[in-house]
Amino acid sequence: MLLAAAVLGLHLWLLSGTPRVLQPNRPATWHARSVAPPAPAAARAAPEAASVSAERKPERARLPPRGAAGTGRSTAADPTGPAALPAAAPLPLTRFAVPGPARWHYQVNAQVRGVVTQGEATLRWQHDGSRYEAQLELNAPGLRRRLLHSAGWVTPQGLAPLRFADKSRSEEAVHFEREAGKLSFSSNRPEAALEAGAQDRLSVILQLGAMIAADPQEFPPGTRIALQTATAREALPWLFVVEASEPLELPGGAMPALKLTRAPVGPYDARLELWLAPGAAYAPVRLRLTQPSGDWVDQLWSSTDSAQ
Repeated sequence: MLLAAAVLGLHLWLLSGTPRVLQPNRPATWHARSVAPPAPAAARAAPEAASVSAERKPERARLPPRGAAGTGRSTAADPTGPAALPAAAPLPLTRFAVPGPARWHYQVNAQVRGVVTQGEATLRWQHDGSRYEAQLELNAPGLRRRLLHSAGWVTPQGLAPLRFADKSRSEEAVHFEREAGKLSFSSNRPEAALEAGAQDRLSVILQLGAMIAADPQEFPPGTRIALQTATAREALPWLFVVEASEPLELPGGAMPALKLTRAPVGPYDARLELWLAPGAAYAPVRLRLTQPSGDWVDQLWSSTDSAQ
């Protein structure tokens, strides 16, 4: 049970201090273009699909106090699409390079109550430049199959989830009610206010990769990134700290990867480490979660193929 919750807890991240992020001071046009991401060195099957880049004229700024006003919108023509999403709060980021559709496979190693086990996971990522869908599936001996699913829009502000679901024995979900400015939970938990740039615990990993891929030089070691992140039961500010790039020896091959860390906040909190590969459009190639008890789960990239 701990293994399933840990890996597919996937993530991340709480709040500590004032985050360093980028924020535009007025709406700007979103320009989409397709480029081919470079392949990672020694990879068995690197992403070959195109990426979508969302660009805005940036202005460096600190994140304003919660509740400060601001505006922003997309120029997309579809009245039911990203242009219809309200954005009454400050937009925290400026440019995104969303990776092309892909299916990433992982070897999962874990220690649970002192027993070491091994399983596998698959992260399927699809989008058409407007809508996206992501699904993470975990299978390991002796553990119940677990699915995380996120669906929503690709916008000038990156990913805008509409629904996130977490399924094991039964399914729980959270809905991003953007017109009402709230998050509602199927588990009858109290509603939460929807903040600008809000993600779910699956989309947040892809959002991080997309923002860093667009402007890698803007995220040197020590940079802190805070995003409201919803699980199926609550929404909290999650904090990521950018560390240095380091070489990784993975089942799929050797490659350098940029490390981000979420440190434990309380005595029962977990430490999460995330590695994003510059040579694979900043795809998540490793996730490691360490519990206060010392148990851990390590999700290691093994191969990539097309998600289409």
